[in-house]
Amino acid sequence: MSEQQDFSAPQEEYRTTQERVYFQVRDAILRGRFLPGHAITIRGLAAELDCSPMPVREALRRLTSERALELSDTRRVTVPTMTPEKLAEICAARVALECQAAEQALPYVGTEELEQLRRLDGRVTDALAEKDIEEYVTANLEFHFTLYRLGRPHIILSLIESLWLQTAPLQHLVFQRFGVQELPDRHQDLLEAIASKDPERVRTAIRQDIEEGLGSLSAEELT
Repeated sequence: MSEQQDFSAPQEEYRTTQERVYFQVRDAILRGRFLPGHAITIRGLAAELDCSPMPVREALRRLTSERALELSDTRRVTVPTMTPEKLAEICAARVALECQAAEQALPYVGTEELEQLRRLDGRVTDALAEKDIEEYVTANLEFHFTLYRLGRPHIILSLIESLWLQTAPLQHLVFQRFGVQELPDRHQDLLEAIASKDPERVRTAIRQDIEEGLGSLSAEELT
């Protein structure tokens, strides 16, 4: 598992092994390291992350409470599968929260911030063209959360992260099977809306990006 810092982890060094393990496992889920239905063992993760079972157990407990993982009746920790009803609910929640986060960030987007977002969008565009799943997932994450953090969110950001955690495994499964070249990309619309400082256009671009992105997940992949 990668030692790189999670996109939303603290900028300073991890204070404890427990914190490091939590962010590494969460980052792995976001980046498609674990697919729906995948069973996760404490001993296996502890060996991979070179730590004792205790911080792994605590990380899995936290991620279960965030609905990124689930605990079965047999005490197995697995990546949840998805249903059409659950996906629709997550989509609606993401639209509401991310539209608010983007609009909240709008007053803080200056020339430098807009250029950073454009660079990140360039990475997304290149990844789509090159059919590079890993780079697409990474750049798309950084694009959205770089924007949302500008508004100094507190509660909203953690809720958005939780929703991304719940859909990331399914999205990556679909990307592996069908590729990313046909994915819709509304980032250019969003960047134009941000540049014009138009809150309504920003909300529309965010909504379309989310609805089209999650809508690209084939119903046949949901169990």
